[in-house]
Amino acid sequence: MFTYAYQARDTGGKTLSGIQEALNEENAINTLMSRGLMVLSIQQKVGAKVLQQRGSVSETDLVLFTRQLATMIDAGLPLITGLTALFEQCDPKKQIGLRRVIGDISARVQNGEGFNESISKHPKVFNRLYVSMVRAGESGGLIAEILDRLAGFLEANARLRKKIKSAMTYPVIVVGIALCITTFLIVRVVPVFGQIFADFNAKLPAPTQFLLDLSDFIRGYWYFLIAAIAGAVYGIRAFLGTKQGAELWDRWKLKLPIFGPLIHKICMTRFARTFAQLIRSGVPILEVMDIVGETSGNSIVMYAIKSVSLDVEKGDHLTSALSKQKIFPPMLLRMVGAGEATGKIDVMLEKMADFWDEEVEATLAALTSLIEPMLIVFLGVMVGGIVIAMFLPIFKLNDIVSQPGGGSH
Repeated sequence: MFTYAYQARDTGGKTLSGIQEALNEENAINTLMSRGLMVLSIQQKVGAKVLQQRGSVSETDLVLFTRQLATMIDAGLPLITGLTALFEQCDPKKQIGLRRVIGDISARVQNGEGFNESISKHPKVFNRLYVSMVRAGESGGLIAEILDRLAGFLEANARLRKKIKSAMTYPVIVVGIALCITTFLIVRVVPVFGQIFADFNAKLPAPTQFLLDLSDFIRGYWYFLIAAIAGAVYGIRAFLGTKQGAELWDRWKLKLPIFGPLIHKICMTRFARTFAQLIRSGVPILEVMDIVGETSGNSIVMYAIKSVSLDVEKGDHLTSALSKQKIFPPMLLRMVGAGEATGKIDVMLEKMADFWDEEVEATLAALTSLIEPMLIVFLGVMVGGIVIAMFLPIFKLNDIVSQPGGGSH
């Protein structure tokens, strides 16, 4: 975006002067007119650009931007016109990040940069896959088609992420509630029973005594507990941030019961769908392998793809190179082999991605059904265990009172 100095007259006939930030002169005039001002003169301030505003770009906004830009270019509108229209329709309050990004891209394109070069300046919004596909689309004159494919690809990824999040939201909420209830019972309710049981002056059942000791410990040393938990979380996150920690975590995730096969299918879905889109867009095979590895979401899969890339670079067929890595299932190898034989690798991989999407959805649905009763049992054991431990001395009141010294004050 650029900065323009203007003079204008308002509806009362008063002459005003000021600064307007806009993509170009036409955009600045339209903005001023929308405020009820009649522009008398306007001039760009040389070398002045708008200060970058903070704000992130959501996945939904990116999909909408891509889809709308593809539609406008396909309708015959110039790229600059499309970008200007999208900039103007962005909400200045709710879409600050997207507005800033579109403004910067538009300014760069007006200054002669290519569209792919302009979006590459915003790697947090447009990843390598996005930039590579746009570059291929620009070189082949198929930018509208490529953007439309990108929008579809982003929507498919967004759907998959939403399914995973929705499946995990319920158990996280229930576990959180269970922990809150348990903490309240231990900190507030158990001490009341402890005062009552102290009057018995007798040995309490082991579960009750343990719970009373735990309550005393938590109430007496809660700050140490919070510090220990915070330190553990920080230490684990720091370890997972290292290369060795990330590799260990990614390897362990793939070996988890139930969740391991699910994570593997998700990684294979990303691999197949990303590979298909890039190949279909005309991106060179070695660059495809490099990008696919980065977007796989798992370092173990990434290293396997890098090994495949090295074998392909040496002259191996893709099927042969994939077969050397155990991470790729036999069904994928057969589909890729059929794709190589018919020249339709992208179609075969797209079908595999759709198949795995359905498998992931079915697995998530089954997990959700399985998790619900397990969470109810977990909640019952946590809360019920505390209640039973507290009432156990009352159930055995006669035995406790009959002990030597029992019931004395």
